[in-house]
Amino acid sequence: MNDTTMEYRHLGRSGLRVSAIGLGCMNFGDAAGEPEAFEIMDRAVELGVNFFDTADVYGGPQRPDMLKGYGTSEEIIGDWLERSGRRDEIVLATKAYQPMGLGPNDRRLSAYHLKRACEASLRRLKTDHIDVYQMHHVDRATPYEEIWQAMEQLIAEGKITYVGSSNFAGWDVATAQMTANGRRALGLVSEQSLYNLTNRAIEQELIPALEHFGIGLIPWSPLAMGVLAGRPKNGEPTVRRALQSQPYERFSDQLAEYEIFCAELGRTPAEVAQAWLLHQPIVSTLIAGSRTVEQLEVAVAALRVELDAEALAELDRIWPGPGTAPQSYAW
Repeated sequence: MNDTTMEYRHLGRSGLRVSAIGLGCMNFGDAAGEPEAFEIMDRAVELGVNFFDTADVYGGPQRPDMLKGYGTSEEIIGDWLERSGRRDEIVLATKAYQPMGLGPNDRRLSAYHLKRACEASLRRLKTDHIDVYQMHHVDRATPYEEIWQAMEQLIAEGKITYVGSSNFAGWDVATAQMTANGRRALGLVSEQSLYNLTNRAIEQELIPALEHFGIGLIPWSPLAMGVLAGRPKNGEPTVRRALQSQPYERFSDQLAEYEIFCAELGRTPAEVAQAWLLHQPIVSTLIAGSRTVEQLEVAVAALRVELDAEALAELDRIWPGPGTAPQSYAW
């Protein structure tokens, strides 16, 4: 594949510039072992990808009763950073919230846990700072005054630079940001959320909130766990996680139209799905959770896909969004 000139965007209203395609490292240690992960990260840098996203919990089964493998993704990235010497070329993002042990304080967003979780991530990543430290989920049992106090301390100590959220509702973002504003702090620069052509729920309230506060969107699962890569052809392996939760049959009619549309554009369904996200002004970078170098290259190829107003309107017809609240349900 010919390399594509990478596009760089501001992460929300911050001055930080990140590659429009970000490397999602959730599969490292699970679906991709260290040799494959090293190859993917090497190729990512060659392609101009500078945003690497992981979480303390990545690397094993995402179940609180099975802690085996937790932290492995960060460890693999840390080994690669040490070997490659490319730490200063990378905008490194990780997350905290999920259980990392069996104790009552080994999870969520208390100041107690955030301090320890951050320090543990730094050890695994073999670095002295995290560029974007993200709250992996909302914790409505912990006051934002406590969360921001902990984040501000980590910033003051030079352990983190920016703060992001993930899987927040619109009102969670607003509450968090208004609390930060009251403390005269920068607050959130990004929100990482589920967003793709098959699931546009966040257009109702979350995206308007992000636009209002100048917070950049980082979509995860841009291919809807494989659904938007297209239906398997005859003889093609069908072992995809999408089959567990989003069977192709659910979107059968839409996928048929979508594949015809993509063929007329001369692009693959995976390229078009990611290109559509890149055409959304709120998107700062999208997470390409690549298990192989080839999957990463497909994501980067989406930068070459141009969608005019007519094409975007056709995608809206095939994959309609919910509209913006309250007009979407009131009048």
